[in-house]
Amino acid sequence: MTENRTTWADKLPPSRHAALQRVAAVQPHDYARTRNHINGAVTGLSPYFTHGLITLHDALASVLDREPLHIEHKFVFELGWREFFRHVWAHAGDEIFSSLHAGPLADEAYATNLPADIRQACTGVPVIDEAVRTLYATGTLHNHARMWLASYCVHLRRVHWRAGADWLVAHLLDGDLASNHLSWQWVAGTGSQKPYLFNADNVARYAPPPWHSPGSIIDTSYEELDRIARDSQLRRSEPLGSAISGSEAAQEPALHARPPESLPISLPAIAEQDEIKDKSVWLVHPWALRAPPADMPKETVVIGVYLREHHDAWPWPQARWEWVDAAMANVTTRRWWADSASLSQALSGAASVRSSDDPHISRWLKPLAHLDAAPSLFPPVAQRCKSFSQWWRSATTGLKDAKDLL
Repeated sequence: MTENRTTWADKLPPSRHAALQRVAAVQPHDYARTRNHINGAVTGLSPYFTHGLITLHDALASVLDREPLHIEHKFVFELGWREFFRHVWAHAGDEIFSSLHAGPLADEAYATNLPADIRQACTGVPVIDEAVRTLYATGTLHNHARMWLASYCVHLRRVHWRAGADWLVAHLLDGDLASNHLSWQWVAGTGSQKPYLFNADNVARYAPPPWHSPGSIIDTSYEELDRIARDSQLRRSEPLGSAISGSEAAQEPALHARPPESLPISLPAIAEQDEIKDKSVWLVHPWALRAPPADMPKETVVIGVYLREHHDAWPWPQARWEWVDAAMANVTTRRWWADSASLSQALSGAASVRSSDDPHISRWLKPLAHLDAAPSLFPPVAQRCKSFSQWWRSATTGLKDAKDLL
């Protein structure tokens, strides 16, 4: 299998217009009824939220223009999960990259590397191999499939959740560190009260036939799966299915810490520094791919930036670089690749520099620019909440209709 460089953009065009078209097509009641099914009426909005082409407010407002929703509607509930994960990240910071509390077993009981047969989609367990192939081909994966994949890795193959989370987020078009890593912790039981488990019956109920996995390691009872997840004597990293031949293995897309040379992204040039001298600058970055706010001066210079510090830690496949840069090109033709020191020097002559706050890169942007608060949908919850239910109660107290959020 070769890296697919067109499917991502074909399926999810990288523009705000495409995002708004998807929002307009959302059928909230179909979504609520079928969202757990692999072929259900999911929205496909997650990459647009992650990269800031639209906001949660945009999406909810559009849906409510067509029909009212109760605050407890599943569509609103799922928007809440995204904001809850950001709430946890805001309070916990880098703690989200370590186990928030003890899980079924000590961290030391798990392998720190993801086995090759999982990476190559040749475990012999159809649901897992289909999930991995879908991930590589499209950069997206149904949320239910993400949970199955994480549960298999952690509880059956005994791989530490952090190893799986780092691998998955690298290949997702909608890869968001808070949503991804905290979801893995929820599955692992280090961010929830118990491990998330699934079996072949669950797959057969929600996935199409190619994903069905009768006779595999997951074709057993939840009681047995729970026993395996908690058995400290097991040391499992070898394949647990009838692994398929190497010739059928999927090729994992290469990851790149730097922009591909084919993209028109450059280092800041001296001539460009002269052009922005004494002017207002708006920085577009991969998590805020949108035009400057209306209160910016008319002559504002818009510059797209990719920060080396982030991508050294979290590289992307070429397809994600291409998708993000195509979206950024809709906002500005001037796009820079720089570390924070070089960016600071390049912007030193500007009259003012603004951008949008986002925890993926704010630690490096804060010394360089005034950061507008990241858009939020739900009322702020000051106290750190350890569970979604606790956060939800606090964020929606006194609210009855979804319109109360707008």
